Amino acid sequence: MALPVAFWNAVHTGPNHASRQCSSCRQCPPTLDACWAATSYAWPWTQLVAQFKFQNDPAWARALALLMQSAPGVEDVLDQVDVILPMPLSAQRLAERGFNQALLLAKALNPHKTQALTLLKLRHTARQSSLKRSERLLNLAGALAVSPLRAASLRGQHVLLVDDVMTSGASLNTAAQVLKQAGVQSVKALVFARTEV
Repeated sequence: MALPVAFWNAVHTGPNHASRQCSSCRQCPPTLDACWAATSYAWPWTQLVAQFKFQNDPAWARALALLMQSAPGVEDVLDQVDVILPMPLSAQRLAERGFNQALLLAKALNPHKTQALTLLKLRHTARQSSLKRSERLLNLAGALAVSPLRAASLRGQHVLLVDDVMTSGASLNTAAQVLKQAGVQSVKALVFARTEV
């Protein structure tokens, strides 16, 4: 397995455990407080993630979550956060896929802290992976929201967002912005794989 990919100010990685921040984050600081990835989004992980998401094979969630949990620093983060939120899918995407892969990963990481219906996808959007970097934030404008029934319980909490793959970080940063506007104290993220920047 490849060494864990770390970015922003979060994780120790590599042989000397030095923090690493990607070039995009240096140029435009993210809303997320920190983010971890278990591996780079490259072979063989690309095929495995595709099988998990698109070939109706949700049983991979437990193995992928175990790899995520094994990334340096992640065990401590899982203990420290109050709530784990999976990145939501639109109703249309959920109907197409039959399950939310991020929810399965979050439950495998910690079922007691995972909340499935707190962060909502209000409308269907084009797949982020199909868009240019400049189009991704526009695609998400107004697409995510915190459930009004759960907003009060999030105030002052430390939240961990979970997803399978991070490309530009637009989705996770948009979610972090929505959560911080709802009064969340800190928002960190954990993904299985991160595309190299």
